[in-house]
Amino acid sequence: MSLQCGIVGLPNVGKSTLFNCLSSAKAQAANFPFCTIEPNVGVINVPDERLNKLAEIVHPGRIVPATVEIVDIAGLVKGASKGEGLGNKFLGNIRETDAIIHVLRCFDDDNVVHVDGKIDPVHDKEVIDTELQLKDLETIESRISKVQKQAQTGGDKEAKLTYDVLKAYKEALDQGKSARTVEFESKDEQRVAHDLFLLTAKPILYVCNVDEASAVSGNKYVEQVREAIKDENAELLVVAAKTESDIAELETYEDRQMFLQEIGLEESGVNRVIKAAFKLLDLETYFTAGEMEVKAWTYKKGSKAPQCAGVIHSDFEKGFIRAEVIKYEDYIKYASEAAVREAGKMGIEGKEYVAQDGDIMHFRFNV
Repeated sequence: MSLQCGIVGLPNVGKSTLFNCLSSAKAQAANFPFCTIEPNVGVINVPDERLNKLAEIVHPGRIVPATVEIVDIAGLVKGASKGEGLGNKFLGNIRETDAIIHVLRCFDDDNVVHVDGKIDPVHDKEVIDTELQLKDLETIESRISKVQKQAQTGGDKEAKLTYDVLKAYKEALDQGKSARTVEFESKDEQRVAHDLFLLTAKPILYVCNVDEASAVSGNKYVEQVREAIKDENAELLVVAAKTESDIAELETYEDRQMFLQEIGLEESGVNRVIKAAFKLLDLETYFTAGEMEVKAWTYKKGSKAPQCAGVIHSDFEKGFIRAEVIKYEDYIKYASEAAVREAGKMGIEGKEYVAQDGDIMHFRFNV
């Protein structure tokens, strides 16, 4: 399932440093704007301790984790919506992603140039918000001009629905609000809204890039960002990208864990960002467990059993008969599939079963 999170931000806020920590792909990181021009794509394993627990029981030949794609997009600047810098190209890269990780500089360092000459993460956020909002407004106004007449005089219900959605978005954008702040109740409105593919409607995670001393509790800049996004339906994480880079250079897992403990972190910022990106894309995981492999399979939250079967192979979905489902907790408790069956804890589910995160599933099908 090739859904992507795009990393965005002003130049020199730590995007490529964070990306390098996340991915084995090494993006160039340098102290000048437009260092990144072509987007770098990293396919990144999603940390999941449940895989290891299952493997301890099954002893498989291999363990296959879920993955998420992260795209490092070049730094945006003021005027990008009008093509400033490499604006149109960058905005096009963002449009192709499914969610946004917005990195904000929340640290002081005289040795790292800030594109505007001052540290103000809320202002930085607003610069990029404005550019994305202006591009969305351009899209909205173009669509309004095409459907307004039909909506108002032609009796076309779909045109009227589209026009109402466009008006709601335009009102928010005119007030300097992002499209994600607008909520639609009906499924038809949500369908129309989704099909507009607006930049500021994408789910967003703000990553506050801090110094090592602020990695655990944050700092004044983080609190400013937290206040600024409180009404935005967005997530926030605090990460010390430079420190994460130092941790990534350590050779053993034990050394990395010791480093984390020394600075007061239970889990690395990299792991937290990857998990948050997975959640941001509205993804969940089910497992298959056997002697050959224990594998995590990715599906869109809310998917039914046949769609989950189709993640393995389209024939599984076409010829779906049933799903044999074991809850993760039961598999761990009884320590084998046979013991789960004997305890009567295996569920036999049909086409309407909605998969739950952590299910161990086996599909029966006939093509």
